[in-house]
Amino acid sequence: MEDSQNKANVTRRLQIIKLRSGKTFNQIAEETGFTNVYVAQLFKRQAQLKAETAPKLRDALPDLPEELLDEMMKPPLRSYDPNLIQEPTVYRLNEAVMHFGESIKEIINEEFGDGIMSAIDFYCSVDKVKGVDGKERVVVTFDGKYLPYTEQKTEHMVSRLRLQ
Repeated sequence: MEDSQNKANVTRRLQIIKLRSGKTFNQIAEETGFTNVYVAQLFKRQAQLKAETAPKLRDALPDLPEELLDEMMKPPLRSYDPNLIQEPTVYRLNEAVMHFGESIKEIINEEFGDGIMSAIDFYCSVDKVKGVDGKERVVVTFDGKYLPYTEQKTEHMVSRLRLQ
């Protein structure tokens, strides 16, 4: 697993490649078939590029060095800087989830049952739309697989099955 100093170096180099390409995350996403947030995650080393889809990224960014492409295919150190919450956009997103979270949880439980939305089998995108007043609006879509909580029976425990 990469250390935080190596991660910072790789992400800095990836940001330079993206900047030099002149492409936005949306443009790279369109060319690769990924979501714009997933592309941003790849460039922040918060997601792992799969070998079978690496050629799509290579086609979108021909100046991406092989060594960085290889780094992007390694399992990332998924982390965050605790000071990131002070950044206004991140703070407001956190505030929105905290404010609406309990109601979202109630609706998930009402619609699906006792469970959660996966953050592993998960898609996220950010889109810009015009509101009814003509002003620009941000649409953040969280698309996660539903995972029901299970009734914990000893008969289903692998360790109990091995002991018998």
